[in-house]
Amino acid sequence: MIPDALRPFWTAPRAPGAPARVWRDWVLVAVLVPTAVLEAVLRPGVVWGPVALVLALVAVLSLLWRRTHPLGAVLVVFGTLIVVNTVTLVGGVAELGLYTNVCVIVLPYALCRWGSGREIVLGLAAVLVAAALGIAGDFNGIAEAVLGVVFILAPAAIGAWIRLASTARLRERDQVRLREREQLARELHDTVAHHVSAIAVRAQAGRVVAATDPSAALDALVVIEGEASRALTEMRLMVSALRDDDAAELAPQRGVADIERLSAGGPPRVAVELSGDLDGLRPAVGAALYRLAQESVTNALRHARFASQVRVAVTADEESVRLTVDDDGELQGRSGTGYGLVGMTERASLLGGTLDAGPGAERGWTVVAVLPRTGAVA
Repeated sequence: MIPDALRPFWTAPRAPGAPARVWRDWVLVAVLVPTAVLEAVLRPGVVWGPVALVLALVAVLSLLWRRTHPLGAVLVVFGTLIVVNTVTLVGGVAELGLYTNVCVIVLPYALCRWGSGREIVLGLAAVLVAAALGIAGDFNGIAEAVLGVVFILAPAAIGAWIRLASTARLRERDQVRLREREQLARELHDTVAHHVSAIAVRAQAGRVVAATDPSAALDALVVIEGEASRALTEMRLMVSALRDDDAAELAPQRGVADIERLSAGGPPRVAVELSGDLDGLRPAVGAALYRLAQESVTNALRHARFASQVRVAVTADEESVRLTVDDDGELQGRSGTGYGLVGMTERASLLGGTLDAGPGAERGWTVVAVLPRTGAVA
C-alpha cells in the first residue's frame, strides 16, 4: 500500500517535451565508443577485457534512450552492474569495468528529469542497489563510501531540481494564457451583452409603437435582426475562451480608435498612425488590437533604453489588420521570452492571428501582430 502523502509523487506522469535524440547525443556516443575501445585495448590490467568492453558499450549506447525510456535505460545498465558487482563480490574477482563507465551518471539525471514518479522510485532503487554492491566489493572506508553515493545521486538531484524549475515555468505560462483567455472572454461577453441590451431596448420600443405606428415596429424588428446576427457572430468567438469571474459592466470595449490615446504616454514620444479601412472590424478584433498595442507600448516605455520614439502603426486591408509597434532604443537586456509576450501571443492566436516579436533591423524592438478582420477562432 502506498501512503496517501506519497501517492501524488508515485502517480506523477512523465515530464512533457522530452526530446528523443539531439545532436549532442550522437557527439557523446561518437566520443565514448572509441574511448572505450582504446581503453580496453591499451589500458593495462583490465580484467576480462572483452567483457568489460561490452559492458561499456551497453552503457554508452543506452544514453540514446535515456529520455524516451528512462527506466528501461537505467534497468538495463544498472541491472547489468548489479549482476557484475555481485559476481565480483562473491567470486573475489578484481573490479570489472572501464573508466568509460562513468558516463552512467547521466542516467540518474535523465531518470529524475524526464521519468514518471514510479519510474523514478524503481530506477533509483536499482541505482542504489548497484552502488551498494559496488562499494561493498571495493570498500575503503565510510568517507569514500559516502562520497560514492553522493557522486552517483548528485546528478539525480540536479535533474529533479531542473524538472521542478521547468514545471514552475510551464505552470506560470499556463496561468498567463488562462488570464489572457479570461480577459478576452470578458471583452467578448461585454460586446455580446451590449448587443443584447440593444435588442431589448428596440423590442420594448417596438411594443410601445406597434399599435399606433406598425412601420416603426417593423423598423425595430430589422434592427433587432441585425443586432442578433452580430451577437451570434461574437458568441462564436467565445468558444475557445474561458472566464470565471463576475460579469463586467454592459459597455463596449475599447477598440482601434482608442489606440490614438496611447500617444499621450512617454517619454519617449509615442507616435500613432492609423491607415486603411478600420471601420466594421469585429469588436473582439478591435479590443484585441488595442490591448496588444497597449501592452507593446508599455513594454517599450519600460524597457527601451535611450529610446527617443515609440511608433505604433495600424494598417488594414480587406482581409486582415496589421499592428506594428517598434522603438529605437538599445537592445541590451531585451528578450522575447517574457510572460507578457506569452499572453499577447495567446490573445492573437485565439482570434486566428499571429504575433511576432524580436530585435529590429538596426535598433530597438519590434512587435508585429496580424489579425483577420473577422476574428475567426484559430
